[in-house]
Formats: sequence, C-alpha cells, structure tokens
Amino acid sequence: MNRKVFAMEMRMIKTFQTIVKLGSFQQAAEALQYSQPAITLHMQKLEADLGMKLLDRGKKIKLTEAGKIFYARADQLLKEYEYLTNTITDIQQGQAGFVRIGVSEPTASHRLPAILSSFVKQNPKIKLSVRIGDSKLLNELLIDEQLDFAVCPSPETSMETEFQPLLFEPMALLLYDSHPFAQGDEIHLADLKGQQFLFTPPNCPIRIRIEQLLAEKIDSDYQGIEISNIRSHKYYVQAKLGITIAPIATICPAIPGTVIQKIADLKVGPIAGILRKRNIPLGSASEKLMLDIRAALLQSNLYVPEFELPSQLTMP
Repeated sequence: MNRKVFAMEMRMIKTFQTIVKLGSFQQAAEALQYSQPAITLHMQKLEADLGMKLLDRGKKIKLTEAGKIFYARADQLLKEYEYLTNTITDIQQGQAGFVRIGVSEPTASHRLPAILSSFVKQNPKIKLSVRIGDSKLLNELLIDEQLDFAVCPSPETSMETEFQPLLFEPMALLLYDSHPFAQGDEIHLADLKGQQFLFTPPNCPIRIRIEQLLAEKIDSDYQGIEISNIRSHKYYVQAKLGITIAPIATICPAIPGTVIQKIADLKVGPIAGILRKRNIPLGSASEKLMLDIRAALLQSNLYVPEFELPSQLTMP
C-alpha cells in the first residue's frame, strides 16, 4: 500500500476512535480540527473499505458488533502505526537502523571500542553487529553483502571493493626483559639473526611484510612459532617463547616482564582504512558510523616518516 494512502487509512481509524470516545461527530471534528463533512467522509470511506457498518447513527451514537471489535483493536493499530512511522523517519534521518561492520586487529581492540561507545551514546536506536577478521575474510564478506563496510588493512586488489587508506600503524619489537636486546641502545633488523620469532598466520599481511624484510636482512636465519591472535603475542613473549615484531597498538602497554624497543631501520607498518563494496550506497546509519570512524582514525593517525617510540611504551 502507498504510504500516503496508508496514512489516510490511519487518519480514518483515528477519526472513528475519536467519535466513539467523545460521542459525537461534531466534538470529534473540533478535537481533530477537521470540518464536520470531513469527519463524515472519513467514516463513510472507512466503512466502505471494511464492507460493514461500525456505527449506528441516531440521537446517540452506538457501536455495531463489528464496531465493538474494531474499536477494541483501534488503539493498538494506531500505536503500531505511530511506532512504524517514527522508526521509518529515524532510519531516513540515520537515527535508527542496523549497521554491520567488519574490523581487523589492532583496530578491533585498540581503537574501535571507544569510537562505538561514543556513537552508541549519540545514536541509541541504531543496532550494531561487529565481525572481527583479517582483510581477506572481511573482503569476502563485503562481496557477499554480509557487511556494510569494514575497517582493516588493504586486501588483495578486487574489482568489487574499494579501499580508502586512513591510518598508519607503526611497528616495534617486543622482547622479554632478560633478552640481550632488552636494554639495547639501537636495534637494526640485521641484528635479529638467529632469533625465535612469534608470527601470525601465513596469509596475514603483517607477517608477509615482516618476513619480506627479514629475508632482505638476514635471509632465513631465524626460527618461528605461529600464534594466530597478534594481541596475545605479548603473553608468549612474557613466557620467553620468542620475540615479536608487531604494530605498537597491539603490544602497548607492555606487560610486566616485557620491553618494547624501536627497530631503527623499520619504517613500515599496516595501513588501516575503510573497505567497502564498490558503487553500493550505504544506509544513513552506516554512513554516519563510517564518517565517525573515518574522522577518529584520521585524528589519531600516527604516521611520521621517522617516528619516535614514546618513552611510556616501555616498562622495566
């Protein structure tokens, strides 16, 4: 049914309800600020649409049997209509809706919670679904239209999605505090020969880039243990199972027994951004959240060509 026609039907139900409550067409017209002929027309149209009389008109208006049943439901119908129209209006204005977002680490744990907390306070009617995964998975979910957009490093080139880079995540070395390099003045990639590294899975862009750099500097002279969740690496370093090169956001703050050190010639790191399906417009709520995330990532961008490791990142 056309929305305008549906709204007219609701007005007719409201007219019927008001006539019954006030007991006359005239009082209903005054209460609703309609002319009396308009009130009469509403009732005639409503009864014609239903195919039955709702009111017996005489000196005193009485409900027919059908009218009694219809009146019992009229209030609920009007409440449901009001809820429906308010919800549609909220969705159109971006104040309600359902947003499905994908996100990768470290953004998922380090930055997104604070952004979503602020967003939910300002938009309590918007429902959220957050899927955490790597760029490859999130790209596939976007193509399958299971996500509205994602926040992650750039995946492999795809004709179906587009990526907007926003945030550079510098990387550093995490060591256990008794490691020979824990108190070193300056560490280079070539110094890491023969070390035991903690790595993410082989398809992780961070691992791929780290191993490319290690291959350039020390060939294959190192060992590795694979631990899928990069945020858990700090605990394995604490247990002295190895060392890790990771985005600072995932290893900061250093936990007791570990130390974060800068690698002098390590100038690369993952670049997080907005990944979305190409040429597919977002709903108002999704657009609003995407703009909030974009602004927050740009504001917290850590990219500088020669970044300095903040002193508070290390713990003795």
